[in-house]
Amino acid sequence: MRIGIDIGGTKTAAIAVADNGSFGEPLRRATGFGARAVLDSAEASVRALAERAGLDVSAFTSIGVGIPGAVDSANGVVSHAVNLGVSELALGRELGDRVGVPVRVENDVKAAALGAHQLSIDGATASGELFGGSMAYLNLGTGLAAGIVQNGVLLRGATGTAGEIGHLPLDPRGVLCGCGQVGCLETVASGSAIARMWPSSAEYPVLELFELAAAGDAAALAVQRTFFEGVAAGVRALVLTVDVDRVVIGGGLSAIGEPLLRGVRGVLADWSVSSPFLASLALAERVRLIPIGFPAAAFGAALVGVK
Repeated sequence: MRIGIDIGGTKTAAIAVADNGSFGEPLRRATGFGARAVLDSAEASVRALAERAGLDVSAFTSIGVGIPGAVDSANGVVSHAVNLGVSELALGRELGDRVGVPVRVENDVKAAALGAHQLSIDGATASGELFGGSMAYLNLGTGLAAGIVQNGVLLRGATGTAGEIGHLPLDPRGVLCGCGQVGCLETVASGSAIARMWPSSAEYPVLELFELAAAGDAAALAVQRTFFEGVAAGVRALVLTVDVDRVVIGGGLSAIGEPLLRGVRGVLADWSVSSPFLASLALAERVRLIPIGFPAAAFGAALVGVK
């Protein structure tokens, strides 16, 4: 068995994965803030999983960790994980020293890409018909990023930034992005983008936006269309650059479900009407949603531990 850990800004989720790909209910706990707290949370998750399985920690063959920030996967070092209060942490070495099991570390979106790639269309794992020989995982959360898997291999790039399409500038007249550029994809296709475009006192502004759009509210429909077009642009960019078989949408906003999928596919279909080239690529047919509740990042992190 091996362990996969997904360290998020507020919660850490961990699963134990058997050789056949099966796994139990994720174990969740608060992450904590700062390098020591993040490390403590990861260690506590490992030990809690071992206790729940009735095993010694040494019985696990590997541990993989997915975490936000810039990750040096070769050395297991994470840096610039601002939301976690981590400037730099040798997470792989320090966690491995604590628990006595080899630890591999990967960016959380890239880990989720591995998990999504391994997921079969009928919801099973490690067997059956996979999403495809090549796949992009488009993570829609507070920000926007993608992970790309080709023939089972995660693409990291020369500096680990492969898939950071959220910072592709699309509109030179757009708003300033947190990266310092103007009009980036993330400024129209992310949770933070919706919060800016649809200021609201509602507990969940995204749900309010979609509910009002469904009721025909003109302002909500306009913001929703901008969002759909941004996500569709992300799909188009991924297909045009790496020609993946599938683009799987995940992240927190994927919980919107079918309305999100229909909206994105609708935009792609509209674009195809006026472009025979785009029509030939069948973009709308390539888009899928990750099943709600599937712990893609934690499952993928377990795979990172052995890849």
